[in-house]
Amino acid sequence: MAGSSVVTENLPILGRENLPILGRENSPIPGRPVDIRPPTVPAAEPPLWRRWELPTWGVVLAVYGGFLLLTWHFRHIPVWLGAPLGAVLLAWHGSLQHETIHGHPTRSRRLNAWLGAPPLALWMPYAIYRETHLQHHRQSGDGLTDPARDPESHYLLPGALAGMKRWRRGIARFNTTLAGRLTVGPGLAIAALWRRELRRFSTGDRRRRRLWLGHAAGAAAVILWVAGVCGVPLPVYLGLVVYPSLSLTLLRSFIEHRAASDPRQRTAVVEAHPAWALLFLNNNLHIAHHACPALPWYELPRVWRTLRPAAACRPGALFAGYGDILRQHLFRAVDGAEHPQAMLCDDCSGADQRAAHRCGTEDHPPAEPGLSFACACASASAGEHGLRPSIGL
Repeated sequence: MAGSSVVTENLPILGRENLPILGRENSPIPGRPVDIRPPTVPAAEPPLWRRWELPTWGVVLAVYGGFLLLTWHFRHIPVWLGAPLGAVLLAWHGSLQHETIHGHPTRSRRLNAWLGAPPLALWMPYAIYRETHLQHHRQSGDGLTDPARDPESHYLLPGALAGMKRWRRGIARFNTTLAGRLTVGPGLAIAALWRRELRRFSTGDRRRRRLWLGHAAGAAAVILWVAGVCGVPLPVYLGLVVYPSLSLTLLRSFIEHRAASDPRQRTAVVEAHPAWALLFLNNNLHIAHHACPALPWYELPRVWRTLRPAAACRPGALFAGYGDILRQHLFRAVDGAEHPQAMLCDDCSGADQRAAHRCGTEDHPPAEPGLSFACACASASAGEHGLRPSIGL
């Protein structure tokens, strides 16, 4: 109303604590007090698509549906088109396997393993990938990238080059460039895994033998479908689909960990094009992934936006896409072939033992074990692995 005003400065602010409770004498139900304060509003439930992890289920359908369709029609597609599509699908499958290892898309470890287990790439059992990857996440501080403790490290132990022939030293050094990682890197990774597994076989590890027998059955089923039913020549599948798919994975991992003297600088992020981010399920935001390893892939960009200001201050922590890495490291080494600070056990202090790669195996544990932490992820699946690796900022 004109000329009038409501005086509010002396009115109390009525929060929940200021609202009255009707006593028994004022209650409409005799003998029972009535609380007229508003009830506590529960936190809003996340939308259905997030609770059911529908984006990850979409990836499951796209990967396996795409694989079946592509292999079925492979004979009718030019190899120059079908093989790259197959390599992309297998690399995407590897990203999906990584997601299942971290507790997605369900709370059931068994169901997640079932979803990730089909060995489309043939060369590595899912159970070994899960075991080695979680061991990688248990490393913190100096343990990350240390080949004696981190099974996903691409570094050699100190002194290993001295025990190699000249041509092997050349390959090892070439592998420190992006061109080398994409061409000889897959072969080196496969050979290293098989060599390590053969050593375990020689010790009579029955569990390992059962694991590999199960993997062999799965791989045989994939080969039967690809080569027997769909008529894809096995050399084409192995050489033009499987091998390049591992090259794509190694493109992602090329820069994500380096043996910096400051452990906080050992993890990096590539702010990639959305197509690359989808292929890698945002694992290119590797600092965010190591900060919250149990977080689903589609939540990582939100976490990265929070961490980015601090990461941007760290040298070598941020790259503006894979083109940036290509320009810097196509033929220029990203680092030395040998790890500069690897922890060695007392028995491996000599160059001959280091060259034999014995340190870090079961019979030669490193001098200092890696550390484990409680998971930092506020996620229902955080208890799946109970890990909180270093953030790497």
